[in-house]
Amino acid sequence: QVQLVESGGGLVQAGGSLRLSCVASGGTFSDYAMGWFRQAPGKEREFVAAISWGGGSTVYADSVKGRFTISRDNDKNTVYLQMNSLKPEDTAVYSCAGTGVKAHWTAIQSAYEYDFWGQGTQVTVSS
Repeated sequence: QVQLVESGGGLVQAGGSLRLSCVASGGTFSDYAMGWFRQAPGKEREFVAAISWGGGSTVYADSVKGRFTISRDNDKNTVYLQMNSLKPEDTAVYSCAGTGVKAHWTAIQSAYEYDFWGQGTQVTVSS
């Protein structure tokens, strides 16, 4: 049973930065592509970013491209989301998620590709 635990959320002013971390346990981390999703109050969950099994490929939602960077350290079983130039519309609960070995990279923006999820961490950006 794989478990994911996020940290690093908080309150930040618009234009500021935060780095989220997600630590995995209970499995072989390099077997999983990893993603970040977010959900704002009253809105559906949306894809933010994903990184491939070895870290060589990444993909971002258009709304965060150029401001957010996803990375992973397979030795530390950790995936990161560096968030810069934050905007009030980035306010949401951010969750990390992991795929199985049979996930399709071409569909990696779909939540259905992910087999396990963290509990989430709140990010609030004030104007």
